Amino acid sequence: MDETKKLHVLWTTGEKDVAIRMIFQYLMNAKANGWWDEINLIIWGPSAKLTAEDKEIQEEIQMCLDSGMTIQACLVCTDSYGVTKKIIRLGIDVRLMGEPFTEYLRGKDTVITF
Repeated sequence: MDETKKLHVLWTTGEKDVAIRMIFQYLMNAKANGWWDEINLIIWGPSAKLTAEDKEIQEEIQMCLDSGMTIQACLVCTDSYGVTKKIIRLGIDVRLMGEPFTEYLRGKDTVITF
C-alpha cells in the first residue's frame, strides 16, 4: 500500500503578493489536482498579522479550509502580534508549533517554506 503523501507549507512572509500569487495559488491547485493526499498550512511570524488584518487573505484561508486542508498557527507568533483571538475565530488551530514542526521535519512528510 502506498504511503499518504502529506505536504506541510510553512508560511512566514507578511507579503500579501507572495501569499496570493504563490502560496494560495499553489495550495488550491495542489488540492484540486490531487497532487497531495493531505495539505497543512502553517502560519508563523508576519503571516499571522497579515492573516488577521486582511480580508482577501481571510477569504483565501476560508477556501483552503473549505477544501479540506488543515491550517495551524504558532501561538507565540499570534500572541506577539496580539491577534490570537482573531486567528482562532477564522477556524485556525492555534498552538505552540516548535515541537510539531520539528516532528514534520524529522518525519517522512514533505515540508516547504515561504
